[in-house]
Amino acid sequence: MSKRKQGEGEIPLLRVRGLSRHFGEHEVVKDLDLDVMAGTAVALIGPNGSGKSTVLRCITGTDKPSDGTVHLDGRKLDERDPRIRSALAVVMDDIDFFPDLSVVEHLDLFARAHGVDDADDLVDEVLHDVGLMEQSGQLPGTLSTGQRTRLALASAFVRPRRLLVLDEPEQRLDKQGLGWLAERLNADKAGGLGILMASHDQSLIEAVADRTVELGHR
Repeated sequence: MSKRKQGEGEIPLLRVRGLSRHFGEHEVVKDLDLDVMAGTAVALIGPNGSGKSTVLRCITGTDKPSDGTVHLDGRKLDERDPRIRSALAVVMDDIDFFPDLSVVEHLDLFARAHGVDDADDLVDEVLHDVGLMEQSGQLPGTLSTGQRTRLALASAFVRPRRLLVLDEPEQRLDKQGLGWLAERLNADKAGGLGILMASHDQSLIEAVADRTVELGHR
């Protein structure tokens, strides 16, 4: 699948070369090469256990690859680098929320921690966009699973980012939520952002991804 071809000489926003990850003798990922261009989305596909989440964790720095290199905007991806942290927004399935902060307080903290101008306006805009305005005063623990997925996504949308990494963002979203997510991700692409996501949902992949990379085949 390909909607947008890479231009000759175009520099990838994300460049992964020779990425491998093994645990003892068990090899999860081997010699993966991957490029994500600005303004495009790449979807990792494959059955459960094929290494999609492992790849995302190695790319974002929450796991260490056994071999290979990862560069973002031409810089070695090191989550300790402030320039990398300011460019990379990640939504994984195991995201933690601040249990004592309301939805709006949680998002306001994220926005201000990343130096967002007019944080109040942006948080209100994102709350409306993700459909959580009525729940803005609630604690995360009182939200439904679908609402918590929307809050996790909202936490990425209220901060600056050049690359958005998503691990199966379709989980716990209904059909309406999937439609909203596809529109939002396509708007981010149109704004020049790169997106790397792992997904099982074919409708979301077809709506958003410019290219797919299948894992799990030997």
